[in-house]
Amino acid sequence: MNNSQSNFSDVYYIPGEEPVFCFRTGLTVYEERFSRGRLTVSGWNTAGYPLNVLGAFPTRMSPDVVAEPEAFKLDVNGCSCDTGMDFEGFEVSPEGDKKHAVLILKSRRHGIKVLVNTVIDGTGCFERYLEITNETDAHAAISRLAPMSGAVESFDIPAYNVGIETDKIYELGYFDCEFHDWEGDFLWHGLGNDVTSFGGRYSRLRYRSPMFMLKNNLTGNVMISQLAYSGGYRFSFDHRAHYLDRYSTLGFSAEIDSFRPLYVLRPGETLKVPSVHIGMIHGDPDDAVNKMHEHVRKSVLCLPEASRENCTVCSGIGPENDMTVETTKRAIDQMCAAGAEAFIVDAGWYVSPSEGTAAELWWQKAGDWHFAQDRYPNGISEISDYARSKGLKFGLWMEPERIGRDSALYEKHKDWFTIRPDGKRSDGFLDLTRDEVREWCENEISRVIEEYRLDLFRLDQNVEAGEFFHVNDDTGIRECMALRHVEGFYKLYGNLKKRFPDVIFENCAGGGGRCDLGMMRFFDHTWVSDNQVPPRSLLVTNGMTMMLPPEKVDRLVAGMNCHTAGSLDFHMRNAMLSHMSLNCFGPKDCQMNDEVFGFVKRSTDLYKSFIRPILPKCRIYHHNQDTREILKNGICAIEEALPDGSRGVIGVFTVNGKPDGGAVIRPKGVRPGKRYAVTFDNTGDRAVVPGIEMLRDGLFVRIPSALSSELIVYSEIDG
Repeated sequence: MNNSQSNFSDVYYIPGEEPVFCFRTGLTVYEERFSRGRLTVSGWNTAGYPLNVLGAFPTRMSPDVVAEPEAFKLDVNGCSCDTGMDFEGFEVSPEGDKKHAVLILKSRRHGIKVLVNTVIDGTGCFERYLEITNETDAHAAISRLAPMSGAVESFDIPAYNVGIETDKIYELGYFDCEFHDWEGDFLWHGLGNDVTSFGGRYSRLRYRSPMFMLKNNLTGNVMISQLAYSGGYRFSFDHRAHYLDRYSTLGFSAEIDSFRPLYVLRPGETLKVPSVHIGMIHGDPDDAVNKMHEHVRKSVLCLPEASRENCTVCSGIGPENDMTVETTKRAIDQMCAAGAEAFIVDAGWYVSPSEGTAAELWWQKAGDWHFAQDRYPNGISEISDYARSKGLKFGLWMEPERIGRDSALYEKHKDWFTIRPDGKRSDGFLDLTRDEVREWCENEISRVIEEYRLDLFRLDQNVEAGEFFHVNDDTGIRECMALRHVEGFYKLYGNLKKRFPDVIFENCAGGGGRCDLGMMRFFDHTWVSDNQVPPRSLLVTNGMTMMLPPEKVDRLVAGMNCHTAGSLDFHMRNAMLSHMSLNCFGPKDCQMNDEVFGFVKRSTDLYKSFIRPILPKCRIYHHNQDTREILKNGICAIEEALPDGSRGVIGVFTVNGKPDGGAVIRPKGVRPGKRYAVTFDNTGDRAVVPGIEMLRDGLFVRIPSALSSELIVYSEIDG
């Protein structure tokens, strides 16, 4: 049933001495209760029932089932503020086709007011965030902050399966690797009788995005969540299920993680805490992923859904080439022939050839956001005009949050650089908690967009994760500025997106270092990795399209050494299942291979005519989520289909040489009562197959070698 789309949403409020708040969105039900000075989780279900459906016998969990039952965690000045609170009121108001509930709590002892915000949209997932106000005349140092926490489930194990191994009850899935080029490395982990935690950006490097799925193998429920925050985070899961015990209980926490204090509230100041987006779905992981995608398309991303404009086939040139006018024009010619619709000049357009190559200096010259006169003697408009004469949009790359050592601004604005915990100034990382610094960044980006008449703005950020966690002790309390810094760049890019709504905003952070939902609100699509080399490039796509809808995920064909492994069809189809970008297929003075360009152009045309129109509303099916299992089996299949089952596409890839002669793929997006025209792109062969046969028997795919692929296109036909 979770394959159907729902718009049902309701907030069911039961007042009294212990008021209850029941949030229903689609078939997901989440309930909380305020009792004895704290807000606790009463339970979830995935069948749409309020927990008091039995009237006198509600099925609410006791607060005592987990050690920390509070629905959020907040420590201020060394004391817990999530207990000993007073209930001040509860309000629900409509917001378009959504409902926004606000629970007002106050800690009178500590002078802290907390607004617990819940926004439901009918999708099966919802948004939760806190607003914390310091109502005292003194500073309030926040040392612990979890916008959502508490009990998840408690049940009698023998009622489901006598003798099950306790570490097999739950599987926790998340991105296992924190390193650059390993984004999307999704693995399932069993939960033993213990506390399991994972985090990123503070405790680990920044390339592990804040998302998890929690699968209950006994009940069929899948919890899915993302933290809309670009700083440090930690998810924790407390599972109690000893092999001699009959009960299983599970609690969780989604926390902001950094040096302490996390944030120092000035008198009268309010902190809006980053949102948790969460839902519990009955079904398989693909059901949960698609409900989350439905939610983020509807309620989170900067535009309600991706349009044809925002799936523009991008291309470009960067410091990997010499970036001369002649080379750039030849690259434009290539990209035009390949089917691109936009051309971007990447890092180095501001580097003078007389000083060195763009490849050597793009990093150190960041901050000088004026084109190099001797690189473009007739102005950079010669390039933009040439691109537009070929029917391409024009874009430029910037990294405005950092100033390089060789920039003219480096010595002038050292006081703008952040201060590390050891007291040293950072090497050019700008302090976006300061109004004048943020204003300079906004003005520079705006000037570049307006002066160079940009259709597309590509943002980058190349710093280590630790740079976020700089400090300030202006209040007399040494405060970690990570939360304030993230607030700063959200404000910066939010202002710019409002100012330039028709400009395409493309996000990047040294690859996929900042593509969480907090950042993505202001961007049309995002770079999720710099790794374009098979098989890792495919595993990135497979993993990151579980987090973000595929039309928001940039993947590249050519450039970045993708040619060093795998077949051309592998490279092309990996990008065709996402927001496709192209790069150069040969040097400027090399004769172009007609076979290459014939295949690339035909594939790009298929992308534009068939795949791209599906993407903004598609359901995506990952025939295997786990990276280890994909490598073990040797096959990765990604399928995208319209919700009504009328059209779909399946990319089937060999990641090694294990499949002997072929594989059988059972499409997940087809309907049993329909008949389909099925085309195998490698040969162009076409067959008419009933949906029931495809579901029952699957489609045989022959891929004779490692790192190759097949693309299957299916469309409903009459009769």
